[in-house]
Amino acid sequence: MSRITEEEVKYVAHLARLTFTDEEIKTFTTQLDDIIGFAEQLNELDTEGIEPTTHVLDMYNVMRDDVVEPSLPREEALKNAPVQEDGQVKVPQIMEAN
Repeated sequence: MSRITEEEVKYVAHLARLTFTDEEIKTFTTQLDDIIGFAEQLNELDTEGIEPTTHVLDMYNVMRDDVVEPSLPREEALKNAPVQEDGQVKVPQIMEAN
């Protein structure tokens, strides 16, 4: 029994703006069906009394302390910028002015 159809794969590909050949659609349909089958095996496990987790390790805050440190001098930060203007990196305009 197939858990996913070729039409569903085409629909998801369309949503993701991806284009696949008919052969690729067949391949992905088979592969995704296998993945869903493996995931369904988890339903067979007895999880009664097991507390849900979001991470397998007890991790709370893995970020470093926010410490104020001196930054690069402006000249050093801009030395590799191809175009500079008024102490800033100049980039091409991407929006039209009204």
